[in-house]
Amino acid sequence: MYSLKLTNIGQLATFNSEMNDMAILENVEIVIEGNQITEVGQKLGDADKIFDCKQKLVTPGFVDPHTHPVFLDGREDEFAMRLQGASYEEISEAGGGIVNSIQGVRDASESDLISLVKSRMDRFLKLGTTTVECKSGYGLNLESELKSLKVIDEVSKLHHIDMIPTFMGGHAFPKEFMNNHDGYVDLICEEMIPAVSDQGIAKFNDVFCENGYFTVEQTRRILNAGNNHGLIPRIHADEFEDSGAGKLGGECGSISADHLMAVSDEGIQELAKNDVIATLLPGTTFFLGKTGYAPYQKLKDAGVDVALATDFNPGSCHIQSMPFILSLSCIYMKIPVLDAIKAATITSAKSLLLHNTIGSIEIGKKADIVVWDIERTLQIPYLVSDHPIQTVIKNGEILFTP
Repeated sequence: MYSLKLTNIGQLATFNSEMNDMAILENVEIVIEGNQITEVGQKLGDADKIFDCKQKLVTPGFVDPHTHPVFLDGREDEFAMRLQGASYEEISEAGGGIVNSIQGVRDASESDLISLVKSRMDRFLKLGTTTVECKSGYGLNLESELKSLKVIDEVSKLHHIDMIPTFMGGHAFPKEFMNNHDGYVDLICEEMIPAVSDQGIAKFNDVFCENGYFTVEQTRRILNAGNNHGLIPRIHADEFEDSGAGKLGGECGSISADHLMAVSDEGIQELAKNDVIATLLPGTTFFLGKTGYAPYQKLKDAGVDVALATDFNPGSCHIQSMPFILSLSCIYMKIPVLDAIKAATITSAKSLLLHNTIGSIEIGKKADIVVWDIERTLQIPYLVSDHPIQTVIKNGEILFTP
Protein backbone atom coordinates (compact mmCIF):
# COMPACT_ATOMS: atom_id res chain seq x y z
CA MET A 1 0.00 0.00 0.00
CA TYR A 2 1.25 3.49 -0.93
CA SER A 3 2.59 5.43 2.06
CA LEU A 4 3.21 9.12 2.71
CA LYS A 5 5.18 10.70 5.55
CA LEU A 6 4.81 14.30 6.69
CA THR A 7 8.09 15.44 8.20
CA ASN A 8 9.51 18.61 9.71
CA ILE A 9 6.16 19.64 11.28
CA GLY A 10 6.66 22.70 13.46
CA GLN A 11 3.44 22.36 15.46
CA LEU A 12 0.63 19.81 15.20
CA ALA A 13 -2.66 21.06 16.71
CA THR A 14 -5.32 18.39 17.07
CA PHE A 15 -7.80 16.83 19.44
CA ASN A 16 -6.26 13.94 21.39
CA SER A 17 -8.72 11.21 22.39
CA GLU A 18 -6.54 9.90 25.24
CA MET A 19 -6.33 13.35 26.81
CA ASN A 20 -9.94 14.19 25.79
CA ASP A 21 -8.65 17.65 24.93
CA MET A 22 -6.78 19.63 22.31
CA ALA A 23 -3.03 19.12 22.17
CA ILE A 24 -0.13 20.88 20.49
CA LEU A 25 2.73 18.57 19.59
CA GLU A 26 6.07 19.84 18.30
CA ASN A 27 8.57 18.30 15.89
CA VAL A 28 6.48 15.21 15.16
CA GLU A 29 5.93 13.23 11.98
CA ILE A 30 2.80 11.63 10.50
CA VAL A 31 2.74 8.44 8.45
CA ILE A 32 -0.21 7.76 6.16
CA GLU A 33 -0.91 4.47 4.42
CA GLY A 34 -3.63 4.59 1.78
CA ASN A 35 -6.20 7.01 3.19
CA GLN A 36 -5.46 6.34 6.87
CA ILE A 37 -3.13 7.73 9.51
CA THR A 38 -0.98 4.87 10.81
CA GLU A 39 1.65 6.64 12.95
CA VAL A 40 2.09 9.95 14.76
CA GLY A 41 5.36 10.51 16.60
CA GLN A 42 9.04 11.35 16.32
CA LYS A 43 11.61 9.83 13.97
CA LEU A 44 9.24 7.43 12.26
CA GLY A 45 10.21 4.93 9.56
CA ASP A 46 10.46 5.38 5.81
CA ALA A 47 7.59 5.91 3.37
CA ASP A 48 7.10 5.91 -0.40
CA LYS A 49 6.84 9.71 -0.44
CA ILE A 50 8.17 12.33 1.98
CA PHE A 51 6.38 15.67 2.34
CA ASP A 52 8.40 18.42 4.05
CA CYS A 53 6.15 20.68 6.15
CA LYS A 54 9.02 23.19 6.59
CA GLN A 55 8.40 23.74 10.31
CA LYS A 56 4.87 25.00 9.66
CA LEU A 57 1.58 24.41 11.49
CA VAL A 58 -0.48 21.28 10.75
CA THR A 59 -4.15 20.80 11.72
CA PRO A 60 -7.00 18.46 10.81
CA GLY A 61 -9.11 19.45 7.83
CA PHE A 62 -12.13 21.52 8.82
CA VAL A 63 -15.52 19.84 9.17
CA ASP A 64 -18.34 22.24 8.24
CA PRO A 65 -21.60 20.82 9.69
CA HIS A 66 -24.14 23.36 8.38
CA THR A 67 -24.37 24.53 4.75
CA HIS A 68 -27.06 25.13 2.09
CA PRO A 69 -25.12 24.77 -1.19
CA VAL A 70 -27.85 23.59 -3.60
CA PHE A 71 -29.17 26.80 -5.16
CA LEU A 72 -29.13 28.36 -8.61
CA ASP A 73 -28.57 32.10 -8.16
CA GLY A 74 -27.29 34.34 -5.38
CA ARG A 75 -29.51 36.88 -3.64
CA GLU A 76 -27.36 40.00 -3.96
CA ASP A 77 -30.41 42.26 -4.24
CA GLU A 78 -31.40 41.29 -0.70
CA PHE A 79 -27.89 42.20 0.45
CA ALA A 80 -28.45 45.65 -1.08
CA MET A 81 -31.82 45.91 0.69
CA ARG A 82 -30.14 45.20 4.03
CA LEU A 83 -27.59 47.93 3.31
CA GLN A 84 -30.58 50.29 3.03
CA GLY A 85 -31.89 49.19 6.41
CA ALA A 86 -34.24 46.27 5.71
CA SER A 87 -34.02 43.36 8.13
CA TYR A 88 -33.96 39.66 7.21
CA GLU A 89 -37.49 39.35 8.59
CA GLU A 90 -38.76 42.36 6.57
CA ILE A 91 -37.21 41.00 3.37
CA SER A 92 -38.87 37.65 4.01
CA GLU A 93 -42.26 39.27 4.63
CA ALA A 94 -41.89 41.13 1.31
CA GLY A 95 -41.51 37.84 -0.58
CA GLY A 96 -37.73 37.52 -0.39
CA GLY A 97 -35.61 35.20 1.70
CA ILE A 98 -35.64 31.43 1.32
CA VAL A 99 -38.67 31.35 -1.00
CA ASN A 100 -36.78 33.60 -3.43
CA SER A 101 -34.48 30.67 -4.25
CA ILE A 102 -37.22 28.09 -4.85
CA GLN A 103 -38.14 28.71 -8.49
CA GLY A 104 -34.51 28.62 -9.58
CA VAL A 105 -33.98 25.19 -8.06
CA ARG A 106 -37.30 23.87 -9.36
CA ASP A 107 -36.53 25.04 -12.91
CA ALA A 108 -32.83 24.14 -12.98
CA SER A 109 -31.63 20.94 -14.56
CA GLU A 110 -29.86 18.40 -12.43
CA SER A 111 -26.69 18.85 -14.51
CA ASP A 112 -26.69 22.64 -14.04
CA LEU A 113 -27.02 22.25 -10.27
CA ILE A 114 -24.28 19.60 -10.22
CA SER A 115 -21.91 21.98 -12.02
CA LEU A 116 -22.66 24.85 -9.61
CA VAL A 117 -22.39 22.73 -6.46
CA LYS A 118 -19.16 21.14 -7.67
CA SER A 119 -17.55 24.56 -8.11
CA ARG A 120 -18.72 25.54 -4.61
CA MET A 121 -17.11 22.39 -3.23
CA ASP A 122 -13.85 23.30 -5.01
CA ARG A 123 -13.84 26.54 -3.03
CA PHE A 124 -14.59 24.80 0.29
CA LEU A 125 -11.71 22.40 -0.23
CA LYS A 126 -9.22 25.14 -1.10
CA LEU A 127 -10.21 26.89 2.14
CA GLY A 128 -9.31 23.79 4.17
CA THR A 129 -12.75 22.17 4.57
CA THR A 130 -12.49 18.44 3.92
CA THR A 131 -15.99 17.35 5.04
CA VAL A 132 -19.17 19.41 4.60
CA GLU A 133 -22.79 18.81 5.58
CA CYS A 134 -25.12 19.81 2.73
CA LYS A 135 -28.85 20.52 3.09
CA SER A 136 -31.62 20.44 0.55
CA GLY A 137 -34.40 22.95 1.20
CA TYR A 138 -34.63 25.28 -1.80
CA GLY A 139 -37.01 23.05 -3.79
CA LEU A 140 -39.79 22.60 -1.22
CA ASN A 141 -41.76 20.13 -3.27
CA LEU A 142 -41.25 16.41 -3.57
CA GLU A 143 -39.58 16.40 -6.98
CA SER A 144 -37.14 19.25 -6.28
CA GLU A 145 -36.16 18.06 -2.81
CA LEU A 146 -35.31 14.62 -4.18
CA LYS A 147 -33.45 16.31 -7.05
CA SER A 148 -31.43 18.42 -4.59
CA LEU A 149 -30.43 15.38 -2.56
CA LYS A 150 -29.45 13.56 -5.74
CA VAL A 151 -27.27 16.52 -6.74
CA ILE A 152 -25.48 16.36 -3.36
CA ASP A 153 -24.96 12.62 -3.79
CA GLU A 154 -23.68 12.92 -7.36
CA VAL A 155 -21.22 15.72 -6.55
CA SER A 156 -19.97 13.81 -3.52
CA LYS A 157 -19.16 10.87 -5.79
CA LEU A 158 -17.33 13.14 -8.24
CA HIS A 159 -15.46 15.27 -5.72
CA HIS A 160 -12.58 14.79 -3.28
CA ILE A 161 -14.57 16.47 -0.50
CA ASP A 162 -16.96 14.35 1.59
CA MET A 163 -20.53 15.68 1.48
CA ILE A 164 -23.03 14.62 4.16
CA PRO A 165 -26.64 15.00 2.94
CA THR A 166 -29.47 16.45 5.03
CA PHE A 167 -33.13 16.66 3.99
CA MET A 168 -34.62 20.05 4.83
CA GLY A 169 -38.12 20.17 3.42
CA GLY A 170 -38.93 22.08 6.61
CA HIS A 171 -36.97 25.17 5.53
CA ALA A 172 -39.86 27.53 4.69
CA PHE A 173 -43.39 27.45 3.31
CA PRO A 174 -43.56 27.58 -0.51
CA LYS A 175 -45.99 30.04 -2.09
CA GLU A 176 -48.57 27.37 -2.92
CA PHE A 177 -48.87 26.61 0.81
CA MET A 178 -48.56 30.16 2.14
CA ASN A 179 -52.13 30.03 3.48
CA ASN A 180 -52.03 26.35 4.42
CA HIS A 181 -49.01 25.75 6.62
CA ASP A 182 -50.35 22.58 8.19
CA GLY A 183 -51.06 21.21 4.72
CA TYR A 184 -47.38 21.63 3.85
CA VAL A 185 -46.38 19.88 7.08
CA ASP A 186 -48.71 17.03 6.04
CA LEU A 187 -46.89 16.87 2.69
CA ILE A 188 -43.49 16.72 4.38
CA CYS A 189 -44.51 14.03 6.85
CA GLU A 190 -46.73 11.88 4.65
CA GLU A 191 -45.06 12.11 1.23
CA MET A 192 -41.63 13.77 1.29
CA ILE A 193 -40.05 11.96 4.25
CA PRO A 194 -41.12 8.45 3.11
CA ALA A 195 -39.81 9.22 -0.39
CA VAL A 196 -36.54 10.64 0.96
CA SER A 197 -36.12 7.52 3.08
CA ASP A 198 -36.76 5.31 0.05
CA GLN A 199 -34.26 7.32 -1.99
CA GLY A 200 -31.66 6.41 0.63
CA ILE A 201 -29.37 9.45 0.32
CA ALA A 202 -30.20 11.75 3.26
CA LYS A 203 -28.74 10.97 6.66
CA PHE A 204 -30.38 13.80 8.63
CA ASN A 205 -33.69 15.68 8.78
CA ASP A 206 -33.57 19.40 9.62
CA VAL A 207 -36.31 21.98 10.35
CA PHE A 208 -36.22 25.79 10.66
CA CYS A 209 -38.09 26.22 13.95
CA GLU A 210 -38.63 29.94 14.33
CA ASN A 211 -41.50 32.38 14.78
CA GLY A 212 -42.81 33.01 11.26
CA TYR A 213 -41.50 29.67 10.01
CA PHE A 214 -42.23 26.27 11.59
CA THR A 215 -43.84 26.25 15.03
CA VAL A 216 -42.62 24.04 17.85
CA GLU A 217 -45.47 21.60 17.30
CA GLN A 218 -45.00 21.49 13.51
CA THR A 219 -41.27 20.94 14.00
CA ARG A 220 -41.85 18.19 16.54
CA ARG A 221 -44.14 16.43 14.07
CA ILE A 222 -41.60 16.66 11.21
CA LEU A 223 -38.68 15.48 13.37
CA ASN A 224 -40.71 12.57 14.73
CA ALA A 225 -41.78 11.58 11.21
CA GLY A 226 -38.13 11.64 10.15
CA ASN A 227 -37.16 9.55 13.16
CA ASN A 228 -39.75 6.96 12.15
CA HIS A 229 -38.07 6.70 8.74
CA GLY A 230 -34.49 6.52 9.99
CA LEU A 231 -33.55 10.20 9.53
CA ILE A 232 -31.57 11.67 12.42
CA PRO A 233 -32.99 15.01 13.69
CA ARG A 234 -31.21 18.36 13.48
CA ILE A 235 -32.84 21.72 14.19
CA HIS A 236 -32.43 25.41 13.27
CA ALA A 237 -33.22 26.90 16.66
CA ASP A 238 -33.82 30.34 18.19
CA GLU A 239 -32.05 32.34 15.50
CA PHE A 240 -34.04 35.57 15.84
CA GLU A 241 -36.23 35.02 18.92
CA ASP A 242 -36.57 32.52 21.73
CA SER A 243 -39.30 30.39 20.18
CA GLY A 244 -38.66 27.37 22.42
CA ALA A 245 -36.76 25.62 19.62
CA GLY A 246 -33.62 25.01 21.68
CA LYS A 247 -35.73 23.34 24.35
CA LEU A 248 -37.46 21.27 21.66
CA GLY A 249 -34.09 20.20 20.27
CA GLY A 250 -33.30 18.63 23.63
CA GLU A 251 -36.71 17.02 23.99
CA CYS A 252 -36.59 15.51 20.47
CA GLY A 253 -33.07 14.13 20.87
CA SER A 254 -31.69 16.26 18.05
CA ILE A 255 -28.00 15.59 17.38
CA SER A 256 -27.46 19.32 16.89
CA ALA A 257 -29.25 22.62 17.52
CA ASP A 258 -27.97 25.37 15.22
CA HIS A 259 -27.88 29.20 15.41
CA LEU A 260 -29.05 29.75 19.06
CA MET A 261 -28.45 33.51 19.07
CA ALA A 262 -31.66 33.98 21.08
CA VAL A 263 -31.71 30.72 23.05
CA SER A 264 -33.12 30.91 26.59
CA ASP A 265 -31.41 29.67 29.75
CA GLU A 266 -34.05 26.94 29.89
CA GLY A 267 -33.21 25.96 26.33
CA ILE A 268 -29.51 25.77 27.18
CA GLN A 269 -30.22 23.49 30.13
CA GLU A 270 -32.35 21.22 27.91
CA LEU A 271 -29.52 21.00 25.36
CA ALA A 272 -27.05 20.11 28.12
CA LYS A 273 -29.31 17.53 29.70
CA ASN A 274 -29.81 15.71 26.39
CA ASP A 275 -26.23 15.98 25.03
CA VAL A 276 -27.30 18.10 22.05
CA ILE A 277 -24.39 19.80 20.28
CA ALA A 278 -24.74 23.56 19.82
CA THR A 279 -23.64 24.45 16.28
CA LEU A 280 -22.90 28.17 16.24
CA LEU A 281 -22.97 30.22 13.03
CA PRO A 282 -21.29 33.59 13.68
CA GLY A 283 -20.98 34.21 9.95
CA THR A 284 -24.76 34.62 9.72
CA THR A 285 -24.85 37.18 12.52
CA PHE A 286 -22.00 39.06 10.86
CA PHE A 287 -23.43 38.87 7.31
CA LEU A 288 -26.86 40.09 8.46
CA GLY A 289 -25.26 43.06 10.21
CA LYS A 290 -26.52 41.97 13.62
CA THR A 291 -24.66 42.20 16.92
CA GLY A 292 -26.28 39.50 19.06
CA TYR A 293 -23.93 36.55 18.72
CA ALA A 294 -24.74 33.17 20.24
CA PRO A 295 -23.92 32.90 23.99
CA TYR A 296 -20.82 30.70 23.73
CA GLN A 297 -19.74 31.10 27.36
CA LYS A 298 -23.20 30.26 28.73
CA LEU A 299 -23.32 27.14 26.58
CA LYS A 300 -19.83 26.09 27.62
CA ASP A 301 -20.52 26.73 31.32
CA ALA A 302 -23.64 24.55 31.05
CA GLY A 303 -21.57 21.71 29.62
CA VAL A 304 -22.89 21.91 26.06
CA ASP A 305 -20.46 20.83 23.32
CA VAL A 306 -20.00 23.59 20.74
CA ALA A 307 -19.40 23.15 17.01
CA LEU A 308 -18.81 25.86 14.41
CA ALA A 309 -20.09 26.08 10.83
CA THR A 310 -20.32 28.58 7.98
CA ASP A 311 -24.08 28.40 7.19
CA PHE A 312 -23.06 29.03 3.57
CA ASN A 313 -26.23 29.93 1.62
CA PRO A 314 -27.37 32.40 -1.06
CA GLY A 315 -29.14 34.82 1.27
CA SER A 316 -28.16 35.23 4.90
CA CYS A 317 -24.51 34.11 4.83
CA HIS A 318 -22.50 33.86 1.62
CA ILE A 319 -19.34 32.75 3.45
CA GLN A 320 -17.43 29.53 2.73
CA SER A 321 -14.29 30.12 4.78
CA MET A 322 -13.96 28.23 8.05
CA PRO A 323 -10.76 30.20 8.87
CA PHE A 324 -12.85 33.39 8.72
CA ILE A 325 -15.50 31.75 10.92
CA LEU A 326 -12.71 31.09 13.45
CA SER A 327 -11.82 34.81 13.34
CA LEU A 328 -15.44 35.83 14.00
CA SER A 329 -15.72 33.25 16.80
CA CYS A 330 -12.64 34.49 18.58
CA ILE A 331 -13.38 38.20 18.11
CA TYR A 332 -17.11 38.31 18.80
CA MET A 333 -17.83 35.22 20.91
CA LYS A 334 -14.48 35.26 22.76
CA ILE A 335 -13.79 31.60 22.00
CA PRO A 336 -10.16 30.68 22.80
CA VAL A 337 -8.28 29.73 19.64
CA LEU A 338 -7.75 26.05 20.46
CA ASP A 339 -11.40 25.72 21.49
CA ALA A 340 -12.43 27.25 18.16
CA ILE A 341 -10.28 24.75 16.25
CA LYS A 342 -11.78 21.94 18.31
CA ALA A 343 -15.29 23.23 17.52
CA ALA A 344 -14.48 23.36 13.80
CA THR A 345 -12.97 19.87 13.64
CA ILE A 346 -13.71 17.10 16.16
CA THR A 347 -16.95 18.54 17.62
CA SER A 348 -18.28 19.29 14.13
CA ALA A 349 -17.42 15.71 13.18
CA LYS A 350 -19.27 14.53 16.29
CA SER A 351 -22.36 16.48 15.20
CA LEU A 352 -22.29 14.46 11.97
CA LEU A 353 -21.64 11.19 13.86
CA LEU A 354 -18.26 10.91 12.12
CA HIS A 355 -15.89 11.59 15.03
CA ASN A 356 -14.56 8.04 15.00
CA THR A 357 -13.18 8.49 11.48
CA ILE A 358 -12.46 12.22 10.96
CA GLY A 359 -11.97 15.45 12.91
CA SER A 360 -8.54 14.79 14.42
CA ILE A 361 -5.08 13.61 13.43
CA GLU A 362 -4.94 10.29 15.24
CA ILE A 363 -3.97 6.73 14.34
CA GLY A 364 -6.74 4.89 12.52
CA LYS A 365 -8.53 8.02 11.27
CA LYS A 366 -8.78 9.29 7.72
CA ALA A 367 -5.84 11.44 6.64
CA ASP A 368 -7.72 14.75 6.20
CA ILE A 369 -5.01 17.30 6.96
CA VAL A 370 -4.20 20.97 6.37
CA VAL A 371 -0.58 22.15 6.19
CA TRP A 372 -0.47 25.90 6.79
CA ASP A 373 2.04 28.54 5.76
CA ILE A 374 2.11 29.85 9.35
CA GLU A 375 3.72 28.63 12.55
CA ARG A 376 1.08 29.04 15.30
CA THR A 377 -2.63 28.42 15.73
CA LEU A 378 -3.22 32.01 16.87
CA GLN A 379 -2.28 33.21 13.40
CA ILE A 380 -5.35 31.55 11.81
CA PRO A 381 -7.90 33.96 13.37
CA TYR A 382 -5.38 36.80 13.64
CA LEU A 383 -4.87 37.02 9.87
CA VAL A 384 -8.68 37.33 9.37
CA SER A 385 -8.96 37.75 5.59
CA ASP A 386 -5.76 35.95 4.64
CA HIS A 387 -5.98 32.16 4.56
CA PRO A 388 -2.39 30.97 4.38
CA ILE A 389 -3.07 27.32 3.52
CA GLN A 390 -0.09 25.68 1.90
CA THR A 391 -1.47 22.19 1.26
CA VAL A 392 -4.70 20.23 1.70
CA ILE A 393 -4.45 16.44 2.09
CA LYS A 394 -7.72 14.57 1.67
CA ASN A 395 -7.99 10.83 2.27
CA GLY A 396 -4.19 10.65 2.17
CA GLU A 397 -3.94 12.40 -1.22
CA ILE A 398 -2.04 15.66 -1.63
CA LEU A 399 -4.46 18.00 -3.44
CA PHE A 400 -3.02 21.52 -3.35
CA THR A 401 0.59 22.63 -3.14
CA PRO A 402 2.26 25.96 -3.92
